[in-house]
Amino acid sequence: MTTRTHSRSTTSPWEALVTCALLGTDRRPPPAELVSPGAEPSLALLDAAAVQTLRRRAGLRPATAPAGRPAAAPHDPRPVPPAAARLRLAQLLADRAGTAGSGGRRGTSPDLTELLPQWLAAAGERGYRAPASALPALLDVARARTDLRPQALAFAGPRGLWLAGLNPEWRFALRGGAQGPGRPSPDDADAVRLLWDEGLFAERVALLSALRAHDAAAARDLLATTWASERAEDRLMFLDSLRAGLTGADEPFLEQALADRSRNVRATAAELLSALPRSALAARMAARAASCVALDHSRDGGPVIAVEAPHECDADMQRDGVVPTAPAGRGERSWWFGQLVEAAPLSAWPARLGGRTPREAVALPVADDWADELHAAWCRAAVRQHDAEWSRALLGAPAAPPSSGPGTTSPAERSRLLATLPDGERAAWVAGFIAAHGLPEAFQLLGVCTVPWAEPLGRAVVDALDIAREAGSYPWSFSGVMGLAERCLDPAEAARLEILTATPDEPEDASPGAGGYWSEAFQRLVSTLRLRAAMHAELG
Repeated sequence: MTTRTHSRSTTSPWEALVTCALLGTDRRPPPAELVSPGAEPSLALLDAAAVQTLRRRAGLRPATAPAGRPAAAPHDPRPVPPAAARLRLAQLLADRAGTAGSGGRRGTSPDLTELLPQWLAAAGERGYRAPASALPALLDVARARTDLRPQALAFAGPRGLWLAGLNPEWRFALRGGAQGPGRPSPDDADAVRLLWDEGLFAERVALLSALRAHDAAAARDLLATTWASERAEDRLMFLDSLRAGLTGADEPFLEQALADRSRNVRATAAELLSALPRSALAARMAARAASCVALDHSRDGGPVIAVEAPHECDADMQRDGVVPTAPAGRGERSWWFGQLVEAAPLSAWPARLGGRTPREAVALPVADDWADELHAAWCRAAVRQHDAEWSRALLGAPAAPPSSGPGTTSPAERSRLLATLPDGERAAWVAGFIAAHGLPEAFQLLGVCTVPWAEPLGRAVVDALDIAREAGSYPWSFSGVMGLAERCLDPAEAARLEILTATPDEPEDASPGAGGYWSEAFQRLVSTLRLRAAMHAELG
């Protein structure tokens, strides 16, 4: 068969105009066939762009029909949502670009853009599938908002993926999920092996993730068959997929990865092993960390933790994931010490510290200004090992001043520690923190609390907002918290908040017009909560 080549450019008219706009009409005049003769180039470019925009919106030009018709859309056994819920979805998708205006004043209308994630989550929990008419808009949402992509594609289901295969602009959907068209069943070993050997990188990552969720050992064994021949950046991504379902059975493979030629791969393998408290690496790190920490009983006032940081980072430490080069402004010895403590199992410390509980260990004074380094490393270890007891000890009482807490003063660290606690306990701690310290430092903490917020947490947030209103400040100083409240407060709180929608009398020292702005903000909050309640009712 003879292949014919064409010298004619395959650049589309739209692409040619975009190139002209980027380079400038002085360097690249618009194509003669797209503009009127004798027209000024810049004006001609705009006119041509308007024409091409209209053509693109109107539809595609006729093309040669393929040899056969597309296969029929696959069957999706899930039911569609009730009629009222389908109308609500159409409204949310139509408003997906957002209706909020610029500036601090947003009016009283709910932000429908922020309600779409909740609608998709609720529909997914009830086992619904997307109506056929909503699939194009749903795929557009998934393309534009990566934060919504997993929910949108799961709701779209196999029919959405089928449709994505017919439009190049939606091809991302075929790479982003674990159930794309042609994706083999995890039980089909031959098909899995074929895709693993011949698939694109994104397809292989999705395949490995799906197989890991189905059979963790099978996924690890599949990765081992080609591990030595993979590129370093690919090995890193594949290794990261082992976080899901990580168990002691993964230790031999991860121990081999400690000798990898890529430093990033070695560091990731060491991090995963340190999350397994019974691994050999955890034991080695525990011995190293214990050699750096001891109880000193010779000082007045009781025992003190004495720290002797490592004097070198030897080859064995580097093999176990300790990075030898400290960041700028950081001492080498403290850098090495923090990494050792972070990777050591927390269960080893009570014996090293005289049988003390985590709370008692954290409360011990630390000599020579090593407390911040030691406590910060314990925080990272508690997060990595999902140890709720150590997290409680490091968080301390919510009413304690943040600057004098037992373990950490960083909001980011506190939020990570909170994520290891049970949902109810997490909400109660944040509620106590807000009651004691207000909202300015609570935004990150609220972000890790389960939605809808538990009643004590919701009441603490509303009370703090009411206090800010009475103080005469503007509501957009708390716009982040107010936005979270719209998405996270229990809709049942709407009736209790009605009283806050009235415009209050402004004290003499209040910011001008603040009362009216607060009234609008609370009206929007109430209307959003009621809309969320209606959404859930419509979904049945």
